[in-house]
Amino acid sequence: MSAQHIHILYIDDEVHNLNAFKASFRRLYTVFTAASAEEAEDILAKQDIQIIISDQRMPKMTGIEFFESILDKYPEPIRMLLTGYADINAVIDAINKGQVYKYFSKPWNDDELRQNIDKAYEVYALRKENKELTAKLLDVNEKLEFLLRQKLIS
Repeated sequence: MSAQHIHILYIDDEVHNLNAFKASFRRLYTVFTAASAEEAEDILAKQDIQIIISDQRMPKMTGIEFFESILDKYPEPIRMLLTGYADINAVIDAINKGQVYKYFSKPWNDDELRQNIDKAYEVYALRKENKELTAKLLDVNEKLEFLLRQKLIS
């Protein structure tokens, strides 16, 4: 898949950060932005998103709380956290509760973030391929078991 087909959702309550992110990455990826968790959930319901990047400190819900809240409904997207604050407890919570792939400080470095988005997409693609291959393997095993049972019966 080309980078342009990688769909990224960036969530941040600060509009200038949303604009800066979109300006930095819109030529490389398909970028969706949301200023709140509610907006982000609307986008997730309508779009196939592979990578979600969220700010940690937002008014109604932290980035980690958002990731936790969508984990059951949207387990596939790779989650990344951005924050302007070096809070070790937030890092630990992000990894343990929100299953966050990477944690970045603001202001972000465009090259570092781009490299990590590309790596995150590789992880996403490998997980998806693994899931598809496992499903195919289970299907083939069922068919083989059926044929074996038929042979044993006759």
